[in-house]
Amino acid sequence: MKDCVKAEVRQILTDYLEQRNHRKTPERFAILDTVYSLNRRFSIQDLSDELEKSNFAVSRATIYNTINLFMKLRLVICHRLNDGTLYEACHSNENHCLQICSICGSVVELNVSDIADAIENIRLKRFRKERFSLYLYGTCSSCQARITRRKKKEQNIKQNI
Repeated sequence: MKDCVKAEVRQILTDYLEQRNHRKTPERFAILDTVYSLNRRFSIQDLSDELEKSNFAVSRATIYNTINLFMKLRLVICHRLNDGTLYEACHSNENHCLQICSICGSVVELNVSDIADAIENIRLKRFRKERFSLYLYGTCSSCQARITRRKKKEQNIKQNI
């Protein structure tokens, strides 16, 4: 991710910690830098592994607490998917449209401007929209092909019996 974005999110975290008289620990900033270096969705285990690769040992509790803080500050978004929870850096109020295979769990980001425009034009009473996430569940083409091959194979076996 760009250095200017990293500097902005570091400043958001610094301001928050200073305003509330919290300690500016190296662990919080290491986790923030790692999150914004990944450029992909990640699990807590992925984040822990990345921190260990950079020789920065952080407890699971610290990671969970810090990620919760980042979600509160809107620096990270949480995706609760079929096969687990994934997180993603989201400095700007980004909308997310994800296509998720119900069989293999693959996740693909979609750019669907029509949906974003429709949601933007919705008038809601006593509610200010910030961003949205849309999850489309289905079967990816690889899994569809695998299912079709398996069915054909089963049909061939039945015909030969």
